[in-house]
Amino acid sequence: MQDMISVTALWWAVIVSGLYHGLNPGMGWPLAVSAALMERKRGALLRALAALAFGHFLAMTAILLPFSLMTVLVMWEREVRLGAGLLVIGLGIYLLINRRHPRFLARVKPSRLALWSFLAAMAHGAGLMLVPIFLGICKVGDLDAGHQAAASLMAGNVVTAFAVAIAHTLAMTIAGGFIAATIYFWLGLKFLSTTWFNLDVVWALSLILVGAFGVYSAG
Repeated sequence: MQDMISVTALWWAVIVSGLYHGLNPGMGWPLAVSAALMERKRGALLRALAALAFGHFLAMTAILLPFSLMTVLVMWEREVRLGAGLLVIGLGIYLLINRRHPRFLARVKPSRLALWSFLAAMAHGAGLMLVPIFLGICKVGDLDAGHQAAASLMAGNVVTAFAVAIAHTLAMTIAGGFIAATIYFWLGLKFLSTTWFNLDVVWALSLILVGAFGVYSAG
């Protein structure tokens, strides 16, 4: 029963982190608003959101799939989870110290929103944030390596990796899409320019928090 509660909490963490990423303007919803306003078509908003979601999904799977294919998880599950948590903490500390946004994102053409979204998610550690949560869901420490085929284990983890990426991306798209639609249909670009908010510090602190959770849960 306790394990079921823990897994449920981890899945909620996947969804909540997706909503948080969607609310963060750094993940691209202002670009969707801009695309719709420039083209003056409602469909442009949906196309932009779809492109951002696709890029974000690719970034999540690019980070999670390698972990899902690691047979070393069977024997070194605790160490891998501990290392992943420390890595996320380290990235959060780095982002607290270095507030500059990656310059290469500005070089991506506005028409390539999927590529921009993929690179933004990778650069800001959005996918890495999910690793400790994903490893907690895929916890294999209680499995008997002598009776659990590695191929079966990896197959289950791959499915979980895609499920985590889909659930997270869907939550992100819903949150970001809601804000983008609200601004586009009712509030307008002027509201966006006068109420811009920066979540860089909150983002870095959230990475440290998730990393600390990963270290704690690995113990």
